[in-house]
Amino acid sequence: MTPENHEKRPTHDLDYQPVRKMAEQPPEKKRPASDKLNSTLNTLTSTAKKIQRRPMIAHLIRATERFNDRMGNQFGAAITYFSFLSMIPILMVSFAAAGFVLASHPTLLQDIFDKILMSVSDPTMAMTLKNTINIAVQQRTTVGIVGLAIALYSGINWMGNLREAIRAQSRDVWERNAQDKEKLWVKYFRDFISLIGLLVALIITLSITSIAGAAQQMIISALYLDYIEWLKPAWRLIGLAISIFANYLLFFWIFWRLPRHRPRRKALIRGTLIAAIGFEVIKIVMTWTLPSLVKSPSGAAFGSVLGLMAFFYFFARLTLFCAAWIATAHYKDDPRMPGRTPR
Repeated sequence: MTPENHEKRPTHDLDYQPVRKMAEQPPEKKRPASDKLNSTLNTLTSTAKKIQRRPMIAHLIRATERFNDRMGNQFGAAITYFSFLSMIPILMVSFAAAGFVLASHPTLLQDIFDKILMSVSDPTMAMTLKNTINIAVQQRTTVGIVGLAIALYSGINWMGNLREAIRAQSRDVWERNAQDKEKLWVKYFRDFISLIGLLVALIITLSITSIAGAAQQMIISALYLDYIEWLKPAWRLIGLAISIFANYLLFFWIFWRLPRHRPRRKALIRGTLIAAIGFEVIKIVMTWTLPSLVKSPSGAAFGSVLGLMAFFYFFARLTLFCAAWIATAHYKDDPRMPGRTPR
């Protein structure tokens, strides 16, 4: 068969169709980086909104906004200032009490003088300290009366500032209304009664803590349980629970008594528990940090002062934030506390 007579194989388009399709398919477009960033931001925003809609998170946000809008930090600084200022007359009363004790125990006074002479190498410094103690003992009555008067005045002003700060967080509106205005003598008398109540609550709190701690130690020693190592964490937890309960009583009185309106019952109970636990955390942190703070020369001079100011400041911020938390709580079927007129 000649090549001319040879029958050529027909060429069909179907044989090359896949290749044509692959060649004609347009290249895939890459998404711009801005589109990916916007998608990621939208996802994060929607997730954040879902988290914020949770009741606990929404309540925390409301309390934080109220605390900031109503100058919680500024009120906390003012309470810290008046708290530290009130320590001066308290020290005067303490020195007067020590003067009465030393005056009635001459042997104890002489022992103190002997220890000063032995521990202080500089004779001039030792004589200065001895004269200072003598003056404190001789003028104990005057120092005590003046200290009590100043302590009473500063304590009433401190209570007034604490009351106004808590009321600012607790009121439905920021501005004071006509019902909040009082006569001067009524205001001071109310603050005096509140100060006495706070001192009684503080004494009860400290008594519960000290008595419970002593009783716990006596029971442990009587039962010979202090040698069991694995029981020591349980005793610490029991002591911690007792201390938190004592804190709870103190803050419950503050949040129930100082605001004008009646707080919600469930909000008051939960907010007071948060304050009690937070105050115990502050005490533990201060107990750990103060010994290390006073080791340096500058810390030995100013560490106790800075530590005391930090303690007052954290206490004030915690109290005001919990007051804002109680005021912004929204619970179903939460009646108000009885006995006081809401305003």
